[in-house]
Amino acid sequence: MLGFLFLVTTIFKKRKKFEHLPVYYKKGGSQMNNHSEQNEKKGLLSGIGAYLIWGVLPLYWKALGSVTPLSVLSYRIIWSFVFMLVVLCVTRKWKNFKVEALMVIKDKKRRRAIILAALFITVNWFIFIFTVTSGNVVEASLGYYINPLANILIATLFLKERLSRIEKIACVLATIGVVGLAIQTGAIPWAALAMATTFSLYGLIKKQASVSSLTGLTLETSIMAPIAMIYLCFFAPVGFMSYSPSINLLAIGAGVVTAIPLFLFAEAAKNISYILLGFLQYIGPTLMLISAVFLFNETFAGPQLLAFGCIWLGILLFTINNLVLLRKRYR
Repeated sequence: MLGFLFLVTTIFKKRKKFEHLPVYYKKGGSQMNNHSEQNEKKGLLSGIGAYLIWGVLPLYWKALGSVTPLSVLSYRIIWSFVFMLVVLCVTRKWKNFKVEALMVIKDKKRRRAIILAALFITVNWFIFIFTVTSGNVVEASLGYYINPLANILIATLFLKERLSRIEKIACVLATIGVVGLAIQTGAIPWAALAMATTFSLYGLIKKQASVSSLTGLTLETSIMAPIAMIYLCFFAPVGFMSYSPSINLLAIGAGVVTAIPLFLFAEAAKNISYILLGFLQYIGPTLMLISAVFLFNETFAGPQLLAFGCIWLGILLFTINNLVLLRKRYR
């Protein structure tokens, strides 16, 4: 993990190699001004913060182990919605939210996209919570490791984009890794595949909605919140907020730990390059894997290391290919 952060820091310090990227440099000049440098540092810290929070989320869901996964999901949806409303009030962005919300309501395509996005992110959250609380954090980390490669396949299937040779090799290596895990464990890692697929589809659909992350998450949680509340009030094993004070506090905090990394990620995406953001995204699953092995004592023997090695190699090829293409594009 320290080596990974060192690599990211090194890339950041040597950013002059990407001198043609507009995010780093002033228009019409080759030297970076103080303002853009401050924004870049802010973006880097925001990105690291977002992925650090996502990486330690399994610890949070483990702390809610006495609550059923479906109840945890419901609390996460409800309190995320409440937290988003508070943020709208504090930041005074109600006007922007109303404008974007009305655009979504009036546009059938955007309205359908938000509804589908709400469904996909809800399924993704449930699978992640269920996988972690059932003692399979290694598989949860696998889902986030293969997510970039799932994005490639989604783009090929739905956007009709053609895979480069390197991308094909990366996908083959990831497939070998997944098949290797299936053979080693005697079961296909459905949870990891479902997590990667639902999150990739969520990202694809969110592009069609064309709304800010603040408006998007508020609308998505508002769609699912009534269903979550009905479940907690009438069908959950324990009534709404009827746990001990500490568990109730953790349930409320589920909304906070959901929204904050999304805000940090949005800030990072605005201020740092795509290639650096691509490196940062592996902080999350790496932390999950470390916690799975050293904190939760999950099995990670030779066969699993070999399978993950194939996936890591595929990710490395994918990243290098993106770096080469990026340099060619701005040369």
